[in-house]
Amino acid sequence: MKFLTPPFVVLGLFVIGGMVFKSYAPRTCGEIMPDDSLFVLTGDVRRIPFAMRQVRQFPDTDIYIIGAGAETAASDADHPVLIESESKSTYQNALAIKNIVETTGLDRIVIVTTEDHMNRAEHLIRHELPTTEIVTCPATLYGMPATKRLERWTTEYIKYLVTLIGIKEG
Repeated sequence: MKFLTPPFVVLGLFVIGGMVFKSYAPRTCGEIMPDDSLFVLTGDVRRIPFAMRQVRQFPDTDIYIIGAGAETAASDADHPVLIESESKSTYQNALAIKNIVETTGLDRIVIVTTEDHMNRAEHLIRHELPTTEIVTCPATLYGMPATKRLERWTTEYIKYLVTLIGIKEG
């Protein structure tokens, strides 16, 4: 019965919660329509090239690169992009996307970020845009050692839990 002590129970719940968190993350890109607008969150080098591959069949698709370092990241884009580079956190990204959506009158958007980041990003964006249809399009964490992937998933899980209790920045 030593394993039913509060620290072990908390650890067990944390691990089980992390497994549920990972299992609920989207694995594949939802259907992109020709008139969709893609919002690519900066922060990982996989995201922009991944988005560019997704829109090759839709030359008129609007792509917004959202977040710190967007100008530098957009220099590698092979598709015209619109840049928002003032936001410095996922929550600020969500607010920037909300501003763009409300200004342009979009009712459907596609969010591109890495698979480990998608749950929290989607949660924050849905909170800001509850009536907007949101399609998720996760970039996979290919070519990364398992220990690094586990570290990233754990970090995002902790950030997600913190977001759920109401802390959006940090």
